[in-house]
Amino acid sequence: MLILLPPSEGKAEVGSGRRLDLDRLSLPGLNPVREEVLSALVALSAGPPETALTALGLGPGQHGEVRRNARLRQAATAPAGRIYTGVLYEALDLTSLPATAQRAAGRQVLVSSGLWGAVRLTDRIPPYRCPIGARLPGVGALPALWRRELGAALTEAAGRGPVLDLRSGAYAAAWTPRGELAERTLTVRVLHEREVDGVPVRSVVSHFNKATKGRLVRDLLLAGARPRTAGALVTTLRDLKYAVCEQESGPGRPRQVDVIVSEL
Repeated sequence: MLILLPPSEGKAEVGSGRRLDLDRLSLPGLNPVREEVLSALVALSAGPPETALTALGLGPGQHGEVRRNARLRQAATAPAGRIYTGVLYEALDLTSLPATAQRAAGRQVLVSSGLWGAVRLTDRIPPYRCPIGARLPGVGALPALWRRELGAALTEAAGRGPVLDLRSGAYAAAWTPRGELAERTLTVRVLHEREVDGVPVRSVVSHFNKATKGRLVRDLLLAGARPRTAGALVTTLRDLKYAVCEQESGPGRPRQVDVIVSEL
């Protein structure tokens, strides 16, 4: 099983180990584009701060993020599982997992990234800020750039097992599984159910969405889940006591499920 996660806007402030080495990252076929995006990001961040803030969609109080980007090649790194913070990664709480579950996370989880394309939780990267919607000079739209590269890499990473796609919309646009692989892919939407005037109402709420996805991955890792098909993955989620409603999807398209939560 391959699990695809979005990155987090929040990241650790500093790394703790050696400098970035692209050749040590997983999915080495992505390295030429990683180098292209990295060079553009560093050059942008080393220039006029206001220009970089605008291109990266940052606010006036985030000059520190720009300065940090400018030093990415010299910065200390840490495993991606420690670099990414925020609600989803706090709920996943990777470092508290047993060793066997942590090893499984290192094999099964890939994190989407506007800068790296995708990385494993064990890949050493520096803290950075490069959302998928960033406008980097000379690079063009990041989703379109990565779309040309991620197909082969992620298809190979998926192997013959199911894919649990938990990416947010902007990152999902950077790669869409096709054909037979799409039919092995399960996308998840988290809905918060509450009662309004005696009637159950379901809605998408960002905080519930991120926290639930983090807990869901954590529970799969703790259970040592090894579903062989998307259907078996749906069954596994139900066995783990998630309220799952499957939506209709056509041939050659990912299967879609709603996970219903009433409280965080």
